[in-house]
Amino acid sequence: MKGIAILGSTGSIGQQTLDVVRMFPNEFRVVGLAGWTNLSLLQQQLDEFHPKLASCQDMAENLHALRLGNCSPASLEEVACHGDVDLVVMAISGSPCLLPTIRAMQAGKTVALASKEAMVMAGPIIAKMVADGAKLLPVDSEPSAIWQCLQGESKAISRIILTASGGAFRDRPVDDLPNVTPKEALKHPTWSMGKKITIDSATLMNKALEVIESHWMFGAPWEKIEVVLHPQSIVHSMVEFCDGSVKAQLGVPDMRLPIQYALFYPQRVANAALQRLDVAGLGALAFKPLDVTRYPCFSVAMEAARAGGTYLAALCAADDVAVNLFLEGRIQFTGIAGLVQRVLDRHVTGDGESLNDILEAEAWARRTALEAAAAPVPHSIKERR
Repeated sequence: MKGIAILGSTGSIGQQTLDVVRMFPNEFRVVGLAGWTNLSLLQQQLDEFHPKLASCQDMAENLHALRLGNCSPASLEEVACHGDVDLVVMAISGSPCLLPTIRAMQAGKTVALASKEAMVMAGPIIAKMVADGAKLLPVDSEPSAIWQCLQGESKAISRIILTASGGAFRDRPVDDLPNVTPKEALKHPTWSMGKKITIDSATLMNKALEVIESHWMFGAPWEKIEVVLHPQSIVHSMVEFCDGSVKAQLGVPDMRLPIQYALFYPQRVANAALQRLDVAGLGALAFKPLDVTRYPCFSVAMEAARAGGTYLAALCAADDVAVNLFLEGRIQFTGIAGLVQRVLDRHVTGDGESLNDILEAEAWARRTALEAAAAPVPHSIKERR
């Protein structure tokens, strides 16, 4: 049996990973579970799977709220690096995923990465570790699609084509976007996901992070990564090769499919519980160019990507703060991009190849974003460009 640890077990990806584990009870043994703030759900998972280790946010403070039994409390890094763990599913949202990802890879664990912020913040570090033999498998639907398209292929990539649904407001008049509510923004048209990634999908920050992730994960130059809008979310991404041939990975919008692919890699395993794609019933599939003027977060993120260094750590932290402020009703939806830009404008970058520099930039950006949110806005993001 393969020993797995799930970091972010109470989130959307974590819960769906456990769905797959339930479907294959003789294939996997849950060694460690790390939730975050949903202690009641974490308790249910502990009672069901009886892992050796458990973790949550502010473990020392929240330990009293959990009935651990024979399960030992542990840090995220201890869960990820335990000797009985073969594979770590990294599904923690935001920057807390970074250190346990790197420590798990250093400990020789295979990391199934759903938390794109790790690769975005520390792309050069993680890419070098992979080149030196560390094992990293993509779980996010779009990087997984690219990975699957590349199986059995040479590296003669002409183009990576990432698809984007366009999020909750893809058809909303731009002039109305300042008035949208968090409740509206959380209604993704095709996917069921956690709050942070759903808002990032509405701003298209999530797609920019996937561009950055693909740059480092697949070694593709920026100019060879393209984003197209695909409202149906059936084609999860495509790869064009040097001869002009294009391969695409299709499937229903269900994260359990890429999760299962990573858990069983390099084998494919039949699973009758997963919905099959009804090709004849699809009708027409639509694609159209990305209008970046509708999604200022995408442009802000790509500017940071090309600048490199610790700008990307600052980007992730500032976006995390901005999304939380929007969900709390403290800034407008259209204020997310402007707040992130204001933080990046004040950032003095490091080279991005020192873990300490990355973590310091992340902490600085969090503080600065909160300070900037409390200050008057000097210009709109539209006026700045």
